[in-house]
Amino acid sequence: MSDDTETQEAAPVRPAPPRRGPGGGGPFGGMGGPVEKSMNFGPSAKRLAGRLRPEAIGLTFVTLLAVISVVFAVLGPKLLGNAINLVFAGAISLQFPSGMTQAQVIAGARASGQTQIADLLSGTTFTPGAGIDFTAVGMVLMWVLALYIASSLFSYLQAYVLNGITQRTVYRLRQDVEAKLHRLPLKYFDGMQRGELLSRVTNDIDNISQTLQQTMSQLLTSLLTVIGVIVMMFIISPLLAVIALITIPLTLIITTVIAKRSQKLFVAQWKHTGELNGQIEEAFTGHALVKVFGRHREVEEQFRLKNEEMYEASFGAQFISGIIMPAMMFVGNLMYVVIAVVGGLQVASGVMQLGDVTAFIQYSRQFTQPLTQLGSMANLLQSGVASSERVFELLDADEQSADPAEPESPQGTKGLLAFEDVSFRYVEDKPLIEDLSLVAQPGQTVAIVGPTGAGKTTLVNLMMRFYELDSGRITLDGVDIASMTRRDLRSRMGMVLQDTWLFNGTIRENIAYGRPDATEEEILDAAKATYVDRFVHSLPDGYDTVLDDEGGNVSAGEKQLLTIARGFLARPSVLILDEATSSVDTRTEVLVQKAMAALRSDRTSFVIAHRLSTIRDADLILVMEAGRIVEQGTHAELLAAGGAYYTLYNAQFAAPVSDEA
Repeated sequence: MSDDTETQEAAPVRPAPPRRGPGGGGPFGGMGGPVEKSMNFGPSAKRLAGRLRPEAIGLTFVTLLAVISVVFAVLGPKLLGNAINLVFAGAISLQFPSGMTQAQVIAGARASGQTQIADLLSGTTFTPGAGIDFTAVGMVLMWVLALYIASSLFSYLQAYVLNGITQRTVYRLRQDVEAKLHRLPLKYFDGMQRGELLSRVTNDIDNISQTLQQTMSQLLTSLLTVIGVIVMMFIISPLLAVIALITIPLTLIITTVIAKRSQKLFVAQWKHTGELNGQIEEAFTGHALVKVFGRHREVEEQFRLKNEEMYEASFGAQFISGIIMPAMMFVGNLMYVVIAVVGGLQVASGVMQLGDVTAFIQYSRQFTQPLTQLGSMANLLQSGVASSERVFELLDADEQSADPAEPESPQGTKGLLAFEDVSFRYVEDKPLIEDLSLVAQPGQTVAIVGPTGAGKTTLVNLMMRFYELDSGRITLDGVDIASMTRRDLRSRMGMVLQDTWLFNGTIRENIAYGRPDATEEEILDAAKATYVDRFVHSLPDGYDTVLDDEGGNVSAGEKQLLTIARGFLARPSVLILDEATSSVDTRTEVLVQKAMAALRSDRTSFVIAHRLSTIRDADLILVMEAGRIVEQGTHAELLAAGGAYYTLYNAQFAAPVSDEA
């Protein structure tokens, strides 16, 4: 929470929930890690589909629209076949004189030895000498046009409704992820690289959105088209329909074989995306540090390596999955050739009409096209499911314990804080705090000092219930904090960290963050008490000056004063200052100390400090080593004892420090 070094050394985190990506920190940390196996495609896809359950009514309507659209679309080739039959029959009829019947023409052809022509004529209905009935042909074409227009309109309406369903589904998923982040314990974030987590929350959810948007409509339409086309093909010619159906198992085999090889590459692609984001975020967050130590070449090399890993995984995934569509087109072309040959023979033998064969060839194209689309969608589906696995891992992570069903709440705001035989460890076999007991009286200032890794920040984390105790208890005004809601507990505590955090907003909004309902007068009082008012008037817009998210337009010391003002405005019963004045100059620090002394009335204060000069006036100083309190007392008492505090103090000051320092 505060001192980076202490966090790393004194707070080794428990193993984080299952994740893909490094957990290192710093501009050069956490770059390795093998590719993990993905979850099963089927269960993950089923779970993703389950997110659509609240849209059941809308999906039913979409399915109805799709059915109507497909029915109109698949009737078109059959009607066009009828138009071709009319044209063909009319053209044949012109070859024979009027007054004859079709039977007489066929009998004459057989009598003259033209058996194949007779067979061809027997499969066509015509009236000798009648010619082409252009009125009937035109009527058929008008029906075909009307069907295709209606099909397009229903398809458009289906896409419109489905778009709303998809966006609402992703909206709910984002809400669930946001809510989940607030329920996760601090140890999860300690064990997860920030760029990796951001990648899951942004890139992976965006990929899921694109996958649902691009595949759901095509998937539904393609499946319905396949069903409708199969029905029409069996109506026209069962023999040709069986030939066409042979391609389905062949298609499934090709898709399955290729999909199995590409799925793990898609998982690796999104894993490397998260790691690359993490590396970029770390490098640019610590950009000044990288420049100071001249490590830009190493950062560039690490970026090149991660970028290359991502390129190889992405290229492999897209290339292998991209084979599916050409393979489907090859199978479709083979089927087209077979149907054309067999259909031509059946027309020549009089079993089928020419229009029916042309309609069937159109259906064969309509049959292979959705199969090809399904094959081409396999890479999108695999990519989307791989992203969903990563998001579901986040949603399945162990949450912090629930608040009690019947919480207790302290009466009043005295600020009496007591540790009773508290034990805690981050890692099971590495003890940190054992049987620690202490009492902080209301209005006392308790300073916690000790070497790096002693457990000072851990003590604060336990007060705030960022971590749960292994044994013992902590009470606030006589109430066990474990029996309080976290919101109630933290509303009674104010925390000012060494690492300042400011959001993109005005100075006034940043100060009022802890108490949004604070009046203008209260904000100004807090600013004056912490000497923020002194530098705000030097800014062009005063309290309306807009800060960026890093607070880059104010100095480090001024940022720290703003966070102190925010803590004071909240007026908690317990105030925690974790190296809160480390970036303030010596003169300002003295002024802030005086301001804090005035505001500590009836308020318990915990001060973590490495600069021992800042806590000499504390009511109680706790000296910690290896998670234990080895000494406690006032500044004068501990110096007189000549123990651990005496050693720490003399290590910082070669000469006595005057009261005016």
